[in-house]
Parts: sequence; structure tokens; C-alpha cells
Amino acid sequence: MNVRRSAAALAASAVLCVGAAPAALAAPSPSTPPAPVIPSGLFGKKDPTYDGVWRQSFALLAQHTVGVQPAKEAVDWLAGQQCASGGFASFRADAAAACDDKTMFDTNATAMAVQALKALGGRDAAVKKGVDWLKSVQNEDGGWAFVPGTPSEGNSTSIVISALAVAGEKPADVKSKAGKSAYEGLLAFQLGCAAEPASDRGAFGYQPAPDGKLPANADATAAAVLAGLGQGAVVSPATADTPAAALACPATGAADPAAAAQGAAGYLAETLKKDGHLTAVTPGADQPTADTGNTADAVIALAAAGHKQSAAAALEWLKANSAEWAKDSPAALGTLVLAAHATGTDPKSFGGTDLVTALNATGPAPQTSEAAAEPEKKESDSKDDSNVWWIVGAGLAAGMGIGVLLSGRRKKNQL
Repeated sequence: MNVRRSAAALAASAVLCVGAAPAALAAPSPSTPPAPVIPSGLFGKKDPTYDGVWRQSFALLAQHTVGVQPAKEAVDWLAGQQCASGGFASFRADAAAACDDKTMFDTNATAMAVQALKALGGRDAAVKKGVDWLKSVQNEDGGWAFVPGTPSEGNSTSIVISALAVAGEKPADVKSKAGKSAYEGLLAFQLGCAAEPASDRGAFGYQPAPDGKLPANADATAAAVLAGLGQGAVVSPATADTPAAALACPATGAADPAAAAQGAAGYLAETLKKDGHLTAVTPGADQPTADTGNTADAVIALAAAGHKQSAAAALEWLKANSAEWAKDSPAALGTLVLAAHATGTDPKSFGGTDLVTALNATGPAPQTSEAAAEPEKKESDSKDDSNVWWIVGAGLAAGMGIGVLLSGRRKKNQL
């Protein structure tokens, strides 16, 4: 998840900086940029420029998964971010303004919004528009990029495929103008039996390096497991549990997305054995540091592939080490809730943290069960009143005649 958001920021910066070289050479302004205005319906208090829709989608999806009814204003905010074309930007400060050729659309944000709105229900038109837009920006190789019109990469291709599957589409049937299917686009990013080192076999890459080599990328691999299995971010706990296995080599038969996903799961399981968590090299650091976000993604992926035991050590590591990383972060807390759900773990007691309460505290207060049940309660009360008056009316009719009965019913109708 961290890599994905970093990629989003870099992609945004690259697009925004085109033609901006002269301005960059000017003396820096001494003024302090104004603090971002956080909409009342949005989860989180940090600048939403690069992740507003993303974090909102994860928060709502996680709430829904654990039976919490999100605030109406939070759902309306997410739906209101959608452009008329069906696509979403990472964040639009003024959702009332029409999207235009300057709007920087975001396939990742659109895909997660589609998953969230589909799960919440009642937004079929928005989901369909989102799916149609995602199909319209598919690259000729069958894959997707974070920013439409740029080269495909493993992360975005995986995330979009998961959204399509959740929305009821068959990724194998979603084809580019050149006839390449979504799964063909995805499988092009897997490191196969010829991978060097051999320990990278089964992994998926983000994009080829300048030398043409495709490096293994844990984030892309975790996302590809879900995509290959035709699953989204919400994974139901598996009833069966088998050990994860390495990619079968030599490969036999035609490329199969599910088999590729299992090979990717095998790579994740083996990589997790070293430290009990994934690592990443951050800019300026001499040594790799713990990658909490991608570790959580890996746990969800392994659970989806039916390898709960292979994810057990990483899950325990998350319980002990994720609190600071997830503090006040809707996307991080939402991801941990989904990791807990996928593994059959109680999200309200996750290493001493109540993830659900912590998530709810980052956004608009969810609807209470009393408020949600109020219409039903009123209807029930009305029925009870009707029954009482009917009994009273019957008694009156027996003792005083039909005229008194009708009078009683008129009184009932006036209440």
C-alpha cells in the first residue's frame, strides 16, 4: 500500500511538472502554503491530495465488512468525487466543478471506489460508470497504468482487475482494442521459471528497470494474488488451509491466472520467512526497514490463496508492530481490519488495539444501530397502535354498536 501511494504521488508530480521548469528555477516563495481544508465527510486529517478517494474507499469498505454502517455523508462524499465520465481523481477539492482535460484521473482510486460502492450497495449506476471508465483506459497490452495513457504496471493492472471481478466482470473477457485480455496484461508482469535469482520465481514486478529487467516487487505481487484469484480487498476467511508452494517449474500448459496467483503466494510466503515481515529500502536509508503496509497486503493475499498458516507469523508481527504505523490513518487501519477479517482474527482486539473504534474515530461518526432501526421501530409502533385500537374498537362495538367502533377507528387515524 505504501508503494502504491508513493507511486501515486510520483506520477502526479511527473504530470504536474511537465513544462514547469522555468518556475522551478525561480526563487522559492517565503510564504507558507495554506493547510489543506479537510471536507467534513472525509476520513483522515492529513492532506488528501494524493489519497483522498483511496483512503475513503478503504475506510468505508472496512466498516462495512465488520458490520458498521458508515455515515451517509461519508458515502455521499465518495460518490460525489466521481467525474461524469465515471473515473475518479485521487482527490477533488471542489467536487461541484466539472472534470475536464486538466483533471488527473487515477485508476487506483477509481478501482477502490468501485469496490467500496459495490459493497455498500445502492450505487449501481456509479459502479457501472466506474467499470466502463476503467475499461475505456485499458492499454493495448491488456494492462493499466496509474495515470491513463502511460505504460502499464503490475500494481494498477492488478488493482483494476480486482475491481472488475468484484463488480461482476470476467477479466479474461475484458480486452483491449488490440485484443489483449486483462489477464494477459497481468501475467506479463510475473517473473517465471527463468527468473534470476531463482528465489524471485513467482513474484510480480511493478515495471521493468531501465536495463529492461523486471525486478520483483512485493506490493505488486500481493495485489496480483488477489487479481489472479478474481478477488477484491475483502477476503472471507478460508475454511481450508494448505502450505503455500513455489511456482511450479518447468511450467506446463497455458498460462493460468489462478496458478500464477498461487505461485505469487508461494513467493510471498518464502519472503516472509526471513524476518516475519516484508522490508523495503526507503530513500536515504542505508538498510532495509520494515514495510508494514505491504506486510498487511501479503497477509490478505495469503489468506485469499488459502494459506492462513503461511501468513500466521506475519499476522502476529502486525499485531505487535503496526500501531504506530496505523495511528490516525484511515487507509492503514482499514487495511488491518481487512487483514484481520481475512484471517478470522478479531479486529476489535488486534494486538491490544480496537481497530474498528480507531478507524471510526478518523471520520464521520457511523450510523448507530438505533438510528438505522428507527424506521422499522416506527412501523412496528404503528402496527402496535393499530392492534390496540382494533381491540378497543371491537370491545366498543360489542358493547355500544357499530357507530362507536367507527368513531374509535377515526380517532386512530387522527393519531
